[in-house]
Amino acid sequence: MEKIKHNHSLGANFEARTVKDITKPVASISNKVSVRAALDQMQAQATDSSPVVDQRGELLGILSKNKMNRNVGGFGHDPNREPVEAHIEKNNAYCFEDQTIAEAEQMMLNAKLGEVFVVTREKLLVGTINIEALSQCRA
Repeated sequence: MEKIKHNHSLGANFEARTVKDITKPVASISNKVSVRAALDQMQAQATDSSPVVDQRGELLGILSKNKMNRNVGGFGHDPNREPVEAHIEKNNAYCFEDQTIAEAEQMMLNAKLGEVFVVTREKLLVGTINIEALSQCRA
């Protein structure tokens, strides 16, 4: 008699899979560039915000195009000489690449976030995940 193999539900697979399985790469900006260089890079990427990393690739925070334009241009600072360091928004939500997708989803729902950065346990930037990708894992 052949042993029947149980077909584990997608929910069980969803619980076991890690964030690394669905992480998308993301372009980042160095913390050593000028505001002008950062704005040019964001325009080339057609994005309004971007993660900022140090020379090791550690996530430091995020830059907002609108905030930099207001704070630099609005105060008459030279964007070619102004470093991005002062404009990094810190304390952004992120998840670890080895967390389960279920854990990441719960964290994002609790914080009401549509997207978060994914980092290693050393806080090196790996990429990003969004709530739509998490929902597709359930389907």
